[in-house]
Amino acid sequence: MRLLLVEDDDHVAAALSAILARHGFRVTHARNGEEALQALLPAGAPPFGVVLLDLGLPDQDGYEVCGKIRKRTATPVIMVTARADVRSRIHGLNMGADDYVTKPYDTGELLARIHAVARRAGASEEAAATGTGTPAVVRLGTVSIELPTRRVSVDGADVPLTRKEFDLLALLAQQPGVVFRREQIISEVWRTSWEGTGRTLEVHVASLRSKLRMPALIETVRGVGYRLVAPAAP
Repeated sequence: MRLLLVEDDDHVAAALSAILARHGFRVTHARNGEEALQALLPAGAPPFGVVLLDLGLPDQDGYEVCGKIRKRTATPVIMVTARADVRSRIHGLNMGADDYVTKPYDTGELLARIHAVARRAGASEEAAATGTGTPAVVRLGTVSIELPTRRVSVDGADVPLTRKEFDLLALLAQQPGVVFRREQIISEVWRTSWEGTGRTLEVHVASLRSKLRMPALIETVRGVGYRLVAPAAP
């Protein structure tokens, strides 16, 4: 995912860009509001998935920049700032921000919020383009995942899964090839942030690989998480 980072402090930007790059983001750094707006202009360029917008910019107020971004694009905007008071958060959301994170922040939480707003934006775009929401049936080679009935089959044969096994598979199947972080999976499938759930996640991944008889279907991305790899066509 391409991400636009609007931050005037080069040291902060460099550190955050390095973290984001390790998690698969392609970061473009803008040091002020004008650079940010210019980065959003080029026709034909791949769109940004998310904009991280600092409010303390040298050339114009971040709220004003957010308003201009919102007039040009529907790209999700997360305001990242030290302004923690309720009035500032409300004003930021009213100006069109999709989320508001205060400094100092936990990196894991920031990453989770980036994925959350990008996921919501992607689902909205798909629904608008097709007139529907998430597809009722996801097919990956010989694997069929029926979301409404929670039925999974391989080569037409049903594969019995537990509730959490199905929830895990359905989450990964939303975006085949995209890496889902361990923290994100634990949060969405187990509804917790407890680190002790990590071992449970590994057990469920191993069980899915065994039941589906496709060890390579779920790929481990070391130090990050898991992704679903669509089987190659025969």
